[in-house]
Amino acid sequence: MPRLLSILLAAATVLGATSAFAAPLAVAPEGVWRNPKDSVHIALKPCNGQICGYVIWASPKAEAAAQKGGTPKLVGAQLLRGFVVDDAGIGRGKVFVPDLNATFGGSAQLIDARTMRAKGCLFANVLCKTQIWTRIDTPT
Repeated sequence: MPRLLSILLAAATVLGATSAFAAPLAVAPEGVWRNPKDSVHIALKPCNGQICGYVIWASPKAEAAAQKGGTPKLVGAQLLRGFVVDDAGIGRGKVFVPDLNATFGGSAQLIDARTMRAKGCLFANVLCKTQIWTRIDTPT
């Protein structure tokens, strides 16, 4: 279970775009974001009135971990889907964890224009992990 939680939390962080969705900032979450280890970069973009996130770059180590978990190709994989932002500026949706080849619920919120807090949980607010993602200007 600890490995599963670590992987879920890592994926949730990748998917998470917490503060970036906050309405008071008047900043859109769309753009390219990197996880805390700078091993995965995702592009967040609108899709059918929601927000989705796709991997646009991954380190060789992240690619290998995804393959070991059953995801043949990490770059191009949709990690976030169906994220909808509520009135409090918190986005909620589904996060795909490539290392586990499984999908879980997640949330994200922009802290400021360049910082997002992402959270993923195995079950409804149980066994959760939070990560801070950073907006990057030039994708790798």
